[in-house]
Amino acid sequence: MDSLERIGRYRLERRLGAGGFGVVWLAHDDVLDASVAVKVLSENWIDRLDIRERFLSEARLLRKADSNRVAQVYDIGELPDGRPYFVMEYADGGTLADRIEAGPLPVAEALRLTARAARGAAALHEAGIVHRDIKPSNVLLRTSPGGADRVLLADLGLAKSLAQASGLTMAAGSAGYTPPEQARPGSGIDARADVYSLGALGHHLVTGSVPGPPGKVERADRLRADVGPDVRRALLRAMEPDRERRWPTAAAFAAELDRLAEEASDGGVPRSRRRRRTALSVLAGVVVACAVVATTLLVTRDPAARTLRVEDGTGRVTVEVPASWGGQLRDSGWNPGTLGLEDGTEPGLAVADHLARWQDLGSGVDGAFVGLSEHGDVTGAVRVIAHAGCHYAGSRGYSGARWRGLIRAWDGCPGRTGSLTEAALTPAGGAGQPQVYVQIRQESGDDDTADGVIGSLRVKA
Repeated sequence: MDSLERIGRYRLERRLGAGGFGVVWLAHDDVLDASVAVKVLSENWIDRLDIRERFLSEARLLRKADSNRVAQVYDIGELPDGRPYFVMEYADGGTLADRIEAGPLPVAEALRLTARAARGAAALHEAGIVHRDIKPSNVLLRTSPGGADRVLLADLGLAKSLAQASGLTMAAGSAGYTPPEQARPGSGIDARADVYSLGALGHHLVTGSVPGPPGKVERADRLRADVGPDVRRALLRAMEPDRERRWPTAAAFAAELDRLAEEASDGGVPRSRRRRRTALSVLAGVVVACAVVATTLLVTRDPAARTLRVEDGTGRVTVEVPASWGGQLRDSGWNPGTLGLEDGTEPGLAVADHLARWQDLGSGVDGAFVGLSEHGDVTGAVRVIAHAGCHYAGSRGYSGARWRGLIRAWDGCPGRTGSLTEAALTPAGGAGQPQVYVQIRQESGDDDTADGVIGSLRVKA
């Protein structure tokens, strides 16, 4: 297969991926001067007439849908060895699985993308087709001339006509996205099976995790602090084990998601994204609302000292940082509302060589911010923080003598070569309170430096 250079008039450029029965290639249509995707039956299925028919059925169903919300089929043919292929529009934006590799999306964006996928499912249902395998990797993104994403449903390898689906006798689908009736042989399914999968898709985009089995789905607001009750209820209703209690149609679910996305946005900027930007700079967190805060210049008396110990204005929070970071201190506290938690004033401090640069991720600065929180879920809030333009370097667990928790890191931020670390901590003894949020900025350094700062942290009762 890899030796092929052309299929008909289509010049193969690179392999895009492979599924259970076929391989997909990016190709160029030299006649129309356009990029296309070509799906070819895999060589190991060449002698299976039932698989061949299933492969061709996917092309027919995509063509039957005849919607710009479903991947379009342009051509169909057969290789000299007898294997069929069909030609589809190329989704240059990848898949939703690609989009969420770095973590959950802003709430409004996640809801809008799910709504568009739901409208694609509605187009299938209107054409008498049930998809049966809606999940992030089967939802494609294609950029339009205006720059917005078109959302396309694809991979109808498990799809059936609704007339056939009512009498299905074999289970099918993907774990986490499959409704109970689809997992039970002989149950028969209808369009509401796709509604369940769409709810699971939305849950994954919002929380960054695949939902649990039917009836055991963790509420989205318990996994992410800025998910409102209406969003939680909409997603859970879509994933009701009893299909009679789900949204009656994919179109009805899409309409509710669009409404909720509008509510989650303010002036075109999602509140969740706005909160993240504030949390990234921590400027609003360090400067408590309605308070005038002074910046104290720090001087290390002992030039040989390797670390500097600082504390907040209440004396509850203390931390040690490298002595070179000790240029300035703000010790007046912070507002956890900047992370999407309950508004208020809590103990906190920021120490850095140049605090005026802290709010700009493009400026070089070495320092640390520490904020105490007695309410909400700091871990959930930190888990969904995003830094636009930065490279997400992954997450890890932290376990020390005093604290345990989640650490997430970024590097390659615009204009910078250093690293950025976010941590959510709780006492190592197992107590849920107090919680601590930490942000560390380093122009040069490593995990050991960040862990040393976190390990030195002390909070008085």
